[in-house]
Amino acid sequence: MLEDFLHDVEVDAKALGFDPVLVLDAAFDTPERQKFARQLTTGARLESDKLKGVVLLRDGQVWNHDAVMGSCRVIPKRGVVLVVTDKQRRETVFGFFQFPATLKDLNGRAVVETGAGNGWTYRNFVDSPDPRYRQLVKRFADAGYVEFEKDEYALRKE
Repeated sequence: MLEDFLHDVEVDAKALGFDPVLVLDAAFDTPERQKFARQLTTGARLESDKLKGVVLLRDGQVWNHDAVMGSCRVIPKRGVVLVVTDKQRRETVFGFFQFPATLKDLNGRAVVETGAGNGWTYRNFVDSPDPRYRQLVKRFADAGYVEFEKDEYALRKE
């Protein structure tokens, strides 16, 4: 359903002048794919006292584990993304990611809940005055895929 929606938005993005435009549905289940995921997102930030001290997590779950602060970046399990390219060849990724519900230790025992459940998390940051990006984000919001949107370039009414 999400992928179908993004294919509909892909048509709009092309009509707005983005080219090329691509929709990807990817599982991040190998080191190579996790490296690709890192190019798409920084991961979900997680802080927990359960991550402090000597905590040995299974490989492929997190980036940047800080055992002193008890924080890390959780690697997404899956992503469905829309990639748009402008005339200057700059790519922008509008991504929906699923993160694991728990992080596991070396023995496979759940150490901490991530709070992600099995839901989708929307990730993007566009810092451009180009109104076409806001049109795309509005499509996500109108369809109920975005809980909050902030337009830094909107004209203020005084």
